[in-house]
Amino acid sequence: MSRLALLGVCVAALASATAWALEPLRSTDWPQWRGPGRENRSASTGLSTDWEAHPPTLAWKVAGLGKGYASVSIVGDRLYTTGNHGDSQHVTAVDLKSHKVVWSQPVVDFEPKHGYEGSRCTPAVDGDKLYVVTSNGAITCLNVADGKIVWQRDFKEFGGKMMSGWGFSESPLVDGDRVVCTPGGEDAMIVALDKQTGKDVWKSAVPDFGEAGKPGAGYSSIVISDAAGVKQYVTLVGRGAIGVRASDGKLLWTYNRVANPVANIPTPLIAGDYVFTSSGYDQGGTALLKLTRDGDGVSATEVYYHPAREMQNHHGGMVLVGDQVFMGHGHNNGFPMCIDLATGNVLWGGKIRGAGSGSAGVTYADKHIIFRYQSGDVALVDASTDEYKLRGSFKPEIVESPSWAHPVVVGNTLYLREQDTLMAYDVGKK
Repeated sequence: MSRLALLGVCVAALASATAWALEPLRSTDWPQWRGPGRENRSASTGLSTDWEAHPPTLAWKVAGLGKGYASVSIVGDRLYTTGNHGDSQHVTAVDLKSHKVVWSQPVVDFEPKHGYEGSRCTPAVDGDKLYVVTSNGAITCLNVADGKIVWQRDFKEFGGKMMSGWGFSESPLVDGDRVVCTPGGEDAMIVALDKQTGKDVWKSAVPDFGEAGKPGAGYSSIVISDAAGVKQYVTLVGRGAIGVRASDGKLLWTYNRVANPVANIPTPLIAGDYVFTSSGYDQGGTALLKLTRDGDGVSATEVYYHPAREMQNHHGGMVLVGDQVFMGHGHNNGFPMCIDLATGNVLWGGKIRGAGSGSAGVTYADKHIIFRYQSGDVALVDASTDEYKLRGSFKPEIVESPSWAHPVVVGNTLYLREQDTLMAYDVGKK
């Protein structure tokens, strides 16, 4: 890689990090999957940095969330999530002051059947409405006040298709006057709908591309990129990474090499004109793509690629902090790893077992990375480029492995969803 190209990567990443630093997030809200900007970075400060000396303490818990692996959204004094209740799938709202369920609305009148039954979607909250994708394949708009359904669209209308049989797992994106999601149809891989009515704005046709992976939607969620001066929606589908123009859904670029044939899961990371993407199952791998203008479109060029044996995020996600990517590496493993975004070099980790076992969901908070392992263990690690520094770990009161719901930090509270139960841990300085 030339010094000029390397400089371009570093500058783009630094610009992205600086823009985030200049636009402080509200520490009171986590309105969607991976929080504001879908960057998985909490704005909370003043947190405990030594869990050995001051381990998190359980502040309260509440049951009634239902069966599932969905994470949570928080706006004001309300928390929202999805879960299966008996023979239906619900959206549930919890009051954070009374610690009680205030409403639970069925959005599917039967229990969707697929591998690892239960919900997956983290609601997207926007004003007085919220939006969810059910695991059987439908997008629903509800009122935040009482859970009343405003409109619903079945993915069958768009020829919806998943790459494999574990249920639709996307968390929809609200962008301006539209809501965007991925049914996975050949003529409607991604669709943009009017967020007030549910009516079509556009459908994005994505012909089958490449040999790796499978046709249909993946398990990822859409992020926004303004790379090459073109606003676009980027996600990981069955055949790999794609970008479609936000204005009209035109397919801009595809990248097949990162795909695996089982499940492409992690949400991509955006850094200026670059996209960092990864998938697991020992057949995917990790890549950094540079997006450039190409006539009236955009093209994607591979900056580097690491095969899965060297670098793969199975699930649990990744987080970009400055010019470094932190994630768990390995299929069914969450070996902590820190990667230099510009070069793809591993700064530390990749073979470290960590405090728990299985894949790990990650969240950034107050200069640290929180790893929540499939085994239930939760660990605090420095967001340092020097070495792996574990600052303590704990086992939550309730563990129903696999613990796959991603951790969320808002204020001084760490929220851990474990199937039917929500646990709220105090992680403030003692």
